[in-house]
Amino acid sequence: MQFSKRILTLALLTGVVVSSVSHAQVGEKDSAQLMGSSHRNGVSEQENIPESWDVASGENVAWFSKIGTEAYGNPVIANSRVFVGTNNEAAYVKRLPVTMDLGVLLAMNEKDGSLLWQHSNKKLDAGEEADWPHQGVCCSPFADGDRVWYVTNRCEVVCLDADGFHDGTNDGVKSEPNENKDEADVLWSLDMRNKLGVKQLYMATCSITGAGDRLFVTTSNGASLEGEVTAPEAPSLICLNRDTGEVLWTDNSVGEGILHGQWSSPAYAEIEGRKQVIFAAGDGWIYSFDADGEGGKSKLLWKFDCNPKESFYEEGGTGTRAYFIGTPVVHDNKVFAAVGEDPEYGDTQGHLWCIDAAKSGDVSPTLVTHAAGRSEASIRFQAYNAEAGDKEVKNPNSAEVWHYMGDGSKDFEKIMHRTIGSVAIKDGLLFVADFSGIFHCVDAETGKQLWTEDMFSGCWGSPMIVKDRVYIANVDGDILIFELSKEKNQIDVINMETSVLTSPVVANNRIYVAGRGFLFALENGAEYKGIDD
Repeated sequence: MQFSKRILTLALLTGVVVSSVSHAQVGEKDSAQLMGSSHRNGVSEQENIPESWDVASGENVAWFSKIGTEAYGNPVIANSRVFVGTNNEAAYVKRLPVTMDLGVLLAMNEKDGSLLWQHSNKKLDAGEEADWPHQGVCCSPFADGDRVWYVTNRCEVVCLDADGFHDGTNDGVKSEPNENKDEADVLWSLDMRNKLGVKQLYMATCSITGAGDRLFVTTSNGASLEGEVTAPEAPSLICLNRDTGEVLWTDNSVGEGILHGQWSSPAYAEIEGRKQVIFAAGDGWIYSFDADGEGGKSKLLWKFDCNPKESFYEEGGTGTRAYFIGTPVVHDNKVFAAVGEDPEYGDTQGHLWCIDAAKSGDVSPTLVTHAAGRSEASIRFQAYNAEAGDKEVKNPNSAEVWHYMGDGSKDFEKIMHRTIGSVAIKDGLLFVADFSGIFHCVDAETGKQLWTEDMFSGCWGSPMIVKDRVYIANVDGDILIFELSKEKNQIDVINMETSVLTSPVVANNRIYVAGRGFLFALENGAEYKGIDD
């Protein structure tokens, strides 16, 4: 098949200071994985990006296409195709009517949004505990050359031919139901439930990243509805051969420490000569592993507890200890990550950390010696209990650069609440939205709050910085645009006429926004008929 062979260094798109990053066979202005690179820092230098549009009139709208009623993963744009995960409510494939609850990955023509093909997955028999109804596919895929990889709602890693059956050949699995051009051509798949013993809670959500011939995947191994970790031996992070799906190494360091679910995605960067896979885990720790592993097993580089040791976890989100949903971001040899919680459990105090990624070992701010008799079950929910006789001391090997909780007040609009999203950093400024809808601008060097904005709506996504503008979407469907500045200057608020639970994506001088029901491509000078009520 034909695809663009322009080679780019992903680090140049994100401003990350690393010694080297794998090259990708995608267009120079494509966005081929979550937030555009393995560093997950949503930054673009593309020109002529729209700062205004109207989805009703079609002003600066290149096209919009119907997708399912749920979209949680960002769209990916690579080699003239747009890939987005959703459910089956668009019912593009005739043999799979809208009455069938499926998780699907749609491949669309970048030019006009027309369907190329769809990959379809039935819901698991395990029910809502493992595969929540109508949730669909909740991740962003990873595309490179003539291949695309993603994690299905069935907890499978699937490799697809990006061209589908449009190239006239069945390039992989021969047992597919048909070779119709509107359906996907599967090259290989790995069932993490059956092959690795994984038991996800509600959904599997990893947005895959990779380097060289390797893929890095979080498995979403979680606890049960009763709070029991039923598969502690199952891996939480795996490394695969991207061409064959062979498992190269796995890690289950989290073990029985999983608090609830594990819904974050990995980042990858080479920092001071070390190839690091950075994983935000379901126990509230950040782990960094050597990307090559060691003897077929994982090799830990460092780990960092992102909760105060005295914090405690309670089912329902009423406790003070939390885990991760957002993805860690790598910038300037540091890792930035903030804790989150199941959206159903509401919101409370959050913690955003800046971590020196060049250190080794346990690099948490403090260390705890547990008193005799403390059970693993109790330690899982609270690392430090003074009444039980535990001892806590400062860690001389701490990698903490700074810790952000807000401005130190109790003002709702100044507190850092828990978040589902990730940060974006440029020119010494860090931006992050919390689940309560407070948008924060923070000094990336010091962790000092510069300004906040109450969006008056919850936020599930991450900011995208485009040159000197910052874009952030909220649940009400507003896209807020700010100046990249230490002083707050809001440029505009534009409503998409549908709820948005994703992040704005920039590719080929367009902004792509996946909402509930529609995928929009926004471009300066374009004019489309708009959405008919």
